[in-house]
Amino acid sequence: MTAYDITRRLSDTAADSIARRGAEEAALESHLLALREEYETLKRIGTDVSRLAQAELQMARTLVGLGRGEQAWPLGRSAFDSFMVLEELESAADCCDVLFRAEQPRSLAALGQGIWLAVTCPIDVELAVELLNHVVDETPDDADGAAVAATTALFLADLRAQGTQRENLVFFTTQVLANVARRHSQVDSQGDFDQWRDRLELREPDKFLVRLRNVIDVLVQDDWWFDREALQARVTARGNCRRT
Repeated sequence: MTAYDITRRLSDTAADSIARRGAEEAALESHLLALREEYETLKRIGTDVSRLAQAELQMARTLVGLGRGEQAWPLGRSAFDSFMVLEELESAADCCDVLFRAEQPRSLAALGQGIWLAVTCPIDVELAVELLNHVVDETPDDADGAAVAATTALFLADLRAQGTQRENLVFFTTQVLANVARRHSQVDSQGDFDQWRDRLELREPDKFLVRLRNVIDVLVQDDWWFDREALQARVTARGNCRRT
């Protein structure tokens, strides 16, 4: 193959990639238009708050996909507030994921609150793992926060998932934890991995969940959007809450 052929192939590949991105953006813009029309219709007919909040969440998610996080933020935040009033906590945590992806000044606070909901309340385990993996991705290699988040993700996968989902999630979260160990302490053997977990106290939930609370506090600072103690008391009374 000549240098001309290689250059032409690279040029064609780049053009194809640009064309695909353009098609994806056009599809998202069309989807956003449809969502906005549906939202206005829902408001006009006076539908219930939950359906309006879901529409806001979907618009926010689509705007994030288009790279317009600033526009997505108020929609996602409004949806979050509505879901918290309704105590639709899984949807509220989903809002936190979208708000984090919006990359706005308070996105880290949103992530921390989403993780608190994901660990404290029995929401969808895949969403919980996704939120915790954001901490893994954002934490410096030499910090312990990624190890705590990855360990918690593995713990939740083992605890909440069942059947094939459990097998897949446990495998995935174990691999994430192994990668964290490698970048944190250059761990490259099972023996070293076991020692690393012991040294960081990653085998006992009562210990690593306390450390996760510290990670959450760093993310949120003093910017809590709901009363944790009151919510925890209500959910605990229903018998499906873990103290975080």
